[in-house]
Amino acid sequence: MLRALARALVFLVVLAAVVAGGVAWFLHAYRSPGPLTAPVTLVVERGSGLTAIAAQLEAAGVIENRWVFLAGIALEGGDRSLKAGEYAFAPGTSPVGAADLLARGSNVSHKITIPEGLTSAEIVALVQAEPLLSGEVGETPTEGALLPETYQFIRGDTRAAVIERMRKAMRQEEEALWAKRANGLPFKTVQDAVTLASIVEKETGVPAERPVVASVFLNRLEAGMPLQSDPTVIYALTEGRKPLGRALTRADWKLDSPYNTYLVPGLPPGPIANPGRDSLAAVLNPAVTSYYYFVADGSGGHVFARTLEEHNRNVADWQKRRQAAPPKPGDAAPETGDSTP
Repeated sequence: MLRALARALVFLVVLAAVVAGGVAWFLHAYRSPGPLTAPVTLVVERGSGLTAIAAQLEAAGVIENRWVFLAGIALEGGDRSLKAGEYAFAPGTSPVGAADLLARGSNVSHKITIPEGLTSAEIVALVQAEPLLSGEVGETPTEGALLPETYQFIRGDTRAAVIERMRKAMRQEEEALWAKRANGLPFKTVQDAVTLASIVEKETGVPAERPVVASVFLNRLEAGMPLQSDPTVIYALTEGRKPLGRALTRADWKLDSPYNTYLVPGLPPGPIANPGRDSLAAVLNPAVTSYYYFVADGSGGHVFARTLEEHNRNVADWQKRRQAAPPKPGDAAPETGDSTP
């Protein structure tokens, strides 16, 4: 009887040693560098189980043996929650490193850039066309409610969530700049400032000009003069849905619309686009000038004038340059003034 117990005890000791050795081997392999020699990116689809993920990692060469991966997870505390998403694995990633990465969630980000001056409909079209986003945008945001910027996102983020981030970013920018605005501005609300900023955004693509262009419009508002901004007429014609696709005509300047700043004094009813932070900053802290007019200079910028007489000379000079040379960027830029080419 004692001999049988001794043999059983020896067997159990040997078995324990074998098991301990097996566990140690699995854990060593689980923590050792994997076979990858170059970075690889994988997309783990929603609904993928642990076994399927292990097989995907093995097939992609991230891990050498799926069973080591599965055993390592089990030995270290059971089935951890591995998340669907897009992952970039570095060379030599160990099985435990891969498991940790999958437990944290996607580590690959993408970006979408929203240029300044797009209408809300145009921004929605850009977001809707991004194939790595999911879902629908829903209702088009009001004009001027979105901040043009580059936004990071991960595969599968919803389009509605990205739009909401743009809306939140604009609110934050408005609050920050409004709190530091110059004294004596004719804005009753921050929305008035966004409206003028959208006009400035559409009038010039030269960053250094924005505070000066803003001063022209503010001087006109102060003097009770109409803003006479072509982009507002274009918005009245297109409702912000698409580019006009042609030059404005004199008949367009007679369009009956509250957005026609040739006929209706003061600010239009609302923004005509989504301005960037620089244009918003320009109208809230404009340059101090005595300019009331500007016209394209033929090189993308503008020439500014204090009087109508000076402005008409600038317009005549621009017409001569336009007739003498092929069109260049900026030649078709709108002007503000009482004399039009």
